[in-house]
Amino acid sequence: MGPGPSPDALSRSEELAARRDGRVASIHSWELVTAVDGPGTRMTLFLSGCPLRCRYCHNPDTWKMRDGVTTTLDEVVRRVERYRRIFQVTGGGLTISGGEPLLQSAFVARLARATRAMGVHTVLDTSGNLGRRASDALLDDLDLVFLDVKSGIAGTYREVTTAELRPTIDFGDRLARAAVPVWVRFVLVPGLSDDPENVEAVADIVQRWPNVQRVEVLPFHQLGAGKWERLGIDYTLTDTQPPTAELVARVVAQFRRRGLLTF
Repeated sequence: MGPGPSPDALSRSEELAARRDGRVASIHSWELVTAVDGPGTRMTLFLSGCPLRCRYCHNPDTWKMRDGVTTTLDEVVRRVERYRRIFQVTGGGLTISGGEPLLQSAFVARLARATRAMGVHTVLDTSGNLGRRASDALLDDLDLVFLDVKSGIAGTYREVTTAELRPTIDFGDRLARAAVPVWVRFVLVPGLSDDPENVEAVADIVQRWPNVQRVEVLPFHQLGAGKWERLGIDYTLTDTQPPTAELVARVVAQFRRRGLLTF
C-alpha cells in the first residue's frame, strides 16, 4: 500500500471524500494492552464518534467525531505492521473500538482488509447499533466481534443508551448467519442493568446465536466519571457503586444456567 496524502494537504472537500471512501478517519487514540481487548497483546484503536449516549460510558470524549485526529489509513496500517511480530508471538492483534467504529464503516472495512492481508488477528468492538453499515466483505475480514448487549429489555436499553435495542439484535442475527465468532459483553450496573428479568432477557437474546463463544460480565466502575465533569456533561451515576462480588456472581450464574460460557 503506497503512502496516501497527508490529511493536512487535503482541502475540506477532499477530506470529506476521503472519509466517505475510508482513506482517512477520525481517531481518538490507540494503546497497546494485554488480555483486555481480546486474546494476546493487542493494539486497541479508538475511533471517534458514537450515536449512543450510554449513562456509564467511560470514554465520553470519544462521542464527537470532530474531536478526533484526522489520520490516514496508511498511517494506521504502518503502525499495526510495526507490532506484527509481537502479535504473532502472543497470539494478539488489532481491536477496532471507539466510540462506535461502524460510524466510520468504510475506514474499518479498508483497515480490516489490510490487517487480514497481513495475517493480523482483527476484532471489531461494537454496540451493533450501526450494524447495517457493515458490509458482508467487512464481516468476512473479521476474526472476532465483541458485541455489547447493554440490555435485553427495550425500555431499559433506551434508559441506558438513549437508543433502540432492535438494531443490536438484528446485527447479532446477521453475525450468526455469517458464522462470525462473537464474544458478548454485558456491563453490570447496579440499579440500572442488574434486574434479574433484564439479565434473563439478555440471555434469551444471546442463546439464539450459536456463534457466541463466551459472555463477559463487565462490572461498572467510576474510572470515567472525571471525563464527564471535564466535558461539562451531566453524569447521573455519581452515587452508583460498583457491583458487589455477590451481585457479579449471581449474574454470571444466570448466564451459566442458560448454558453460556461466562466470565
